[in-house]
Amino acid sequence: MGDVLVVQSKVREVAKKADVNMSGDFVDALSKKVEEIINQAIKRAKANGRKTIRSYDL
Repeated sequence: MGDVLVVQSKVREVAKKADVNMSGDFVDALSKKVEEIINQAIKRAKANGRKTIRSYDL
């Protein structure tokens, strides 16, 4: 994986609102999960003959 796909400050903000701490590797792991979800959506769109991923591909 290359770039981080989530905004660390926003993730930290959500964690802080829930009164929990966030480890340093959490954002990287979350970004990998997001990439996996996007790739699954891409596969679904292509399987349906589309080049556009949509919310229902999630």
